[in-house]
Amino acid sequence: MGHSDKERCSFCGKSRDEVKKLIGGMNNAYICFDCVRICNDMVESYEENEISEDLFPQGNVKGANLTPKKIMDFLNQNIIGQEVAKKFVSVAIYNHYKRIKLKDSSIEKSNLIFVGPTGTGKTLLAKTIAKILEVPMVIVDATSFTEAGYVGDDVENILYYLYINSGYDLAKTQIGVVYIDEIDKIARKSGDMSSSTRDVSGEGVQHALLKIIESNGVNIPVRGKRGLSDTIFVDTTNILFIAGGAFSGIENIISQRLGRKTIGFKDMKDEQKGKSQTKRSESAAKESGIIYKVSQDDLIKFGMIPELVGRFPIVVPFHHLAEDDIRRILTEPKNSYLKQYIKLVESEGVTLTITDQAIDEIVKKVKAKNIGARGIKSVLDEIMLDIIFEVPENPNIKEVIITPETVNGGKPVFVEGKKRRSLY
Repeated sequence: MGHSDKERCSFCGKSRDEVKKLIGGMNNAYICFDCVRICNDMVESYEENEISEDLFPQGNVKGANLTPKKIMDFLNQNIIGQEVAKKFVSVAIYNHYKRIKLKDSSIEKSNLIFVGPTGTGKTLLAKTIAKILEVPMVIVDATSFTEAGYVGDDVENILYYLYINSGYDLAKTQIGVVYIDEIDKIARKSGDMSSSTRDVSGEGVQHALLKIIESNGVNIPVRGKRGLSDTIFVDTTNILFIAGGAFSGIENIISQRLGRKTIGFKDMKDEQKGKSQTKRSESAAKESGIIYKVSQDDLIKFGMIPELVGRFPIVVPFHHLAEDDIRRILTEPKNSYLKQYIKLVESEGVTLTITDQAIDEIVKKVKAKNIGARGIKSVLDEIMLDIIFEVPENPNIKEVIITPETVNGGKPVFVEGKKRRSLY
């Protein structure tokens, strides 16, 4: 009998000739690579159900030093304005973090729902939360999902997408962040659902979302490591769910609840006067900061089901951006769109100068678009089109000056001279 016949894996019994590698141990014990992989899978399966303390490293704004004030400081570095929303979020993150560390399920989870106009920083704030906690995050659009059994994306896939973004790490998945955008688009058409037709993408999706948010866990289908279809159980106890939406018209619902009268035109009955009344009423609501009075009852009146609203105990209001907010977003962040364009032009050895008056005009154009900070990029792209087209081709341009006339459709001022050395 050969020497290799005596050396067999102590687990599967295969000889050295039947395996790629055989690892020897004490007392003539051996293990092959295949069995090593199987044992490793078993260990990972066990460890993945435990929350590692290392997922929240010590220092900075994390770990034992995490406080609402420090979270707020971090948010201030990344988000301009929305002070009330940032304070809500700072406290919610602190409570959520403590709940995980204490492993006390009796403490209610701090799921949040963001309410406010488009372009006011809702998605950015959600992303910043994930950055603070150093956990995986997934952003999904509520309108892309349907009830199980209908054509469309199943709600359970939200957790699978989070699992992918975690690098297929179950432990990290189970303390990740899920942001459900456009949640208002799946609201019922009215507070009382009177239609007898099946609501595939509205109320039905709300009920489907409720199942993954309120339950302790969900089995989700995944592709196994060896290419086989499999399922894994995702414990959702410590997953932070955030929903967000514009909830257009909710100011009127708040006003009605507070007993505030709409402004003027009470006796005017023609359609045009009615439209004017609505516009003035909404404008007054915005100016008075009525969005800060939003409550869960208002969301239910809007068309969200009470059970789902109840799973988002913290309602975070976002106000319309004022011109000063837009100016700060345009100029203050380290990676603002304006500074990105300045760097881009400077890479050609050319200085890009924007006058203060031009900044004022840009702010006015962004404000007029009524889409919040999202209007900044489109306005700048339009202004910079001719500049980016001309600068790389003209070696005599040393500076480009953007004036108010440039912002309003005129040509920029091209200053000729000795160009600085290009960075590329």
